[in-house]
Amino acid sequence: MKKILAAFLLLTFTFIFSQEKKPMFWQDIQNFKTLDQETPPPSNSILLVGSSSFTKWQDVSNYFPGKTIINRGFGGSRLTDLNFYSEDLLSPYQPKQIIVYCGENDFADDAELKSDVVVDRFKTFYTKIRAKFPNIQVDFISIKYSPSREKLWPQMKQANKKIAKFMKKEKNADFIDITKIMNDANGNVREDLFVEDMLHMTPEGYQLWTKVMNPYMK
Repeated sequence: MKKILAAFLLLTFTFIFSQEKKPMFWQDIQNFKTLDQETPPPSNSILLVGSSSFTKWQDVSNYFPGKTIINRGFGGSRLTDLNFYSEDLLSPYQPKQIIVYCGENDFADDAELKSDVVVDRFKTFYTKIRAKFPNIQVDFISIKYSPSREKLWPQMKQANKKIAKFMKKEKNADFIDITKIMNDANGNVREDLFVEDMLHMTPEGYQLWTKVMNPYMK
């Protein structure tokens, strides 16, 4: 009886420990795998990869009629997470275009983070994309200036500038700047484009993104 109890306790502790050791966003990635098993992802699609601004854009296909879009935005992910899960985010798909929105949460996690660190994280992910898809179109959507993160805007602006410069030199690559269209006539960020948390966007915000993104969509 004692041996059975000991074995049960060992299995219980092993299970609890294994659950605790799961990396951040592990379940989100498993959910993507389930979706892909239930509905095989179409080839020649437009793959969205990034953080919650994509995650919450659940009806993105309605904004781009006629386009086949796979949305793989997850949680409050950072570029470090995109790099960590790059195999899961890229290998299951055969897209004709990849659009990335990420980096905002990298700064939010560390207010002292230098822009060069975030730029290097993106370059690392870009390199991983190119290793699998040498010739497809790859675009980066500029980091938006969320009112709730105004203290981080200087680093974000520097990162946007440096990533834009990098993408300009790359083949089949573009930097999609959504920052200007989110400003009012005086050049201030329109708070009415954000929901109560002043971080995530309203449908009007996504409509403005769509207007800017459309010319870049394959």
